[in-house]
Amino acid sequence: MTIVPRLRATLLASCLAAFCAAPAWSCSTALVLAIDVSNSIDAGEYRIQADGLAEALLDPAVREALVTGEVALTVVQWSGRGSQQVVFPWVRMQTDADVLALADRASRMKRAFIMSDTAVGDIIRFSLPLFAEVPDCARRVIDISGDGTDNAGTDPQSARRQAEVMNVQINGLAIEGMGLSITNFFRRHVITRNGFVMTSRGHQSYAETLKRKIRREVSQVMF
Repeated sequence: MTIVPRLRATLLASCLAAFCAAPAWSCSTALVLAIDVSNSIDAGEYRIQADGLAEALLDPAVREALVTGEVALTVVQWSGRGSQQVVFPWVRMQTDADVLALADRASRMKRAFIMSDTAVGDIIRFSLPLFAEVPDCARRVIDISGDGTDNAGTDPQSARRQAEVMNVQINGLAIEGMGLSITNFFRRHVITRNGFVMTSRGHQSYAETLKRKIRREVSQVMF
């Protein structure tokens, strides 16, 4: 074999090896939905968030996006230092029935914590190890909703850096009263470089904002 054919054969073998080594993703996105239940969320506002999650999952466009991408989704409630809880473990959105079942569970979701601080850094640190349970997902996203700035626990910027090292995207849903203080807090201290923030004007528009946010998160599929 001459040098040129031998080189071509070597290059072809290398290309085939690289192709075979590429991961076969069975899931486009692993999405952690982290819901704020800190002291600033009263009973009525919590109910709006739970019903808003159910309503968002029932949206036809959201359902289609989740099933098309075979998204893995888990729901976590969070508040102050050491107060984070997985309320729905990872669910694979493989059929319309899977999404409808999760929406039904969300409508009956109980509150995990009351009377606690707001530890945004802690919910990031709590969420990161959860992705080890869904290693076949191409993207990993933490979706944090909240109506207050950080006042306890781990520095959110330090936690954000850890997320970036792990190639995890953090997005924010800021529930605003007046102004854009929560939105700006998320932009400056919480979301990753490839993340984004959407703003809900009060809790009443939470469901509609969450619909748009989930559609955006699960449509940004990059292999």
